[in-house]
Amino acid sequence: MSISVATVNGSGSQSSNSVLLRAIFQMGVPVSGKNLFPSNIAGLPTWFTIRANQHGYIARKKEIDFLVAMNPETAKDDVLSLAPGASVLFDEPLKLSDLRSDLVFYSVPYDKILVSVGVEAKVRKLVRNMIYVGVVAQLLDIDMKEVEIAIQRQFSKKAKAAALNLSAAKAGFEYARTSLPKQDRFRIERSNKTAGKIIIDGNSAAALGAVFAGVTVVTWYPITPSSSLVESLIEYAKEFRIGPDGKATFAVVQAEDELAAIGMVLGAGWAGARAMTSTAGPGISLMSEFAGYSYYAEVPAVVWDVQRVGPSTGLPTRTAQCDILSTAFLSHGDTKHIMLFPASVDECFTMAGDAFDLAERFQTIVFVMSDLDLGMNNWMADPFKYPEKPIDRGKVLDKADLERLGGFARYKDVDGDGIGYRTLPGTDHPGAAYFTRGSGHNEKAQYTEKPDDYANNMERLNRKFETARSHVPRPELVASGKSKIGIIAFGTTHWAITESRDQLRAEYGVETDYLRLRGFPFSREVHDFVKAHDRIYVVEQNRDAQMLTLLKIDLEPALLTRLRSISHMDGLPADARSVTDHIMTMEGK
Repeated sequence: MSISVATVNGSGSQSSNSVLLRAIFQMGVPVSGKNLFPSNIAGLPTWFTIRANQHGYIARKKEIDFLVAMNPETAKDDVLSLAPGASVLFDEPLKLSDLRSDLVFYSVPYDKILVSVGVEAKVRKLVRNMIYVGVVAQLLDIDMKEVEIAIQRQFSKKAKAAALNLSAAKAGFEYARTSLPKQDRFRIERSNKTAGKIIIDGNSAAALGAVFAGVTVVTWYPITPSSSLVESLIEYAKEFRIGPDGKATFAVVQAEDELAAIGMVLGAGWAGARAMTSTAGPGISLMSEFAGYSYYAEVPAVVWDVQRVGPSTGLPTRTAQCDILSTAFLSHGDTKHIMLFPASVDECFTMAGDAFDLAERFQTIVFVMSDLDLGMNNWMADPFKYPEKPIDRGKVLDKADLERLGGFARYKDVDGDGIGYRTLPGTDHPGAAYFTRGSGHNEKAQYTEKPDDYANNMERLNRKFETARSHVPRPELVASGKSKIGIIAFGTTHWAITESRDQLRAEYGVETDYLRLRGFPFSREVHDFVKAHDRIYVVEQNRDAQMLTLLKIDLEPALLTRLRSISHMDGLPADARSVTDHIMTMEGK
């Protein structure tokens, strides 16, 4: 089932919704929470949807089963959008029960309840939303003890606030017990499917992963929805990156804009630090010239792109996967960049380390393509595993290497993989120094405009990109070998696909194979998957089939007619029902 809470931005509903989600989670029920909120002004509408499912499906559910209507501006439209049989919990003055006869309505006098329990007028606004937590708990059989634990956790450092909110929740619970007879079929039943799991958002997981991966320099310019990644990283670094002398062993710089941020990252990467920034689509656009410099000068850097719908206010709080094509070839000239596609908070943690290893191994900029849904929403996960793989600094020559070799050519392909050797500034050897140049250089890092030197360099860079095919995270494949229908997806779309495949099997008897992309350039498994199927549905959250376009560029021409696009582009996280309906329509059934 899905519970949607419709309130206004800045009303304190975030705490109430978090308590409700965590209480269900503590009852052992798989759960996820999706926040839909405005990025600009307090007082605008905001919706928070909780998905609870005994089978572990955590993608957004298209249909709303239980609506908590707290916003007078949207209440009517929210109610009219519901399917028959849904339930509506509303503030008594809204008088919503006259709108429809095919829904179950529960009316609650929130203000009267607050007065009856003695909540002071000056703080009533702050705890008003916690009343609906208690009411929902009673109506849906959510254990009130779990609600109390969740409230104590939410306000762990504010004992007075915890007590006040708990009293409001209990008041709502008691009102529902005595005054709201159960009329619907919805309830939460205790299970054991969340034992040992954690709840965390993707930006926090990415920040923690970066700390464990050895990041020491972070630069940024605040932009929704990526700001909380660096904000979380700062807090983790303060805890884990303070030396024995009490001094920080890291540097975080808030730059004046995204250009400065990526420039600082490249400077730090050239100097030998593991450096990163986080941004969104508009920031990626501004970083294009520096991205080209990283590619040609071969300087490692990591950029987290927490994708959103587009520029301007309002839209930044809608999720999308719409930076794929522009980022793959970001900058001028013939550039191609490594990209990673995390689908879960666990992969946000692990791919933080993968990104740094790849950036240093291939001496280039690496983009981790997250999105708002993954970055800013809460997800269940198993506790993260301590990284066991050694950090990969790539082909770095030290003093001993140089004494043995006598010197090196910075941009020469010695091993046939397209990757040259580098030294770090300060290496104590006269042969360590070299010029860091853009596109106009030869193997020895000397400036040149000779056609042969340029062509040789471009071929080597392409050879390096081809080598990366076998080093990026390999795709995840689920295939029986019997179906001629394949699905390709990436990132958070994955969760809609896993549920949709079950719907296709149960409702239509249609079996599908599934390949989840995890990195670009594509590995050979991707080509083999397309060859093995008559029809491939590429599901992505953008209008222009950007990932499908990348696949078309990469695949042999004879395979292109097998690809079909399913586009999800309304700014909401992809849902299974929409994917299922699209596939069956295109299958002609």
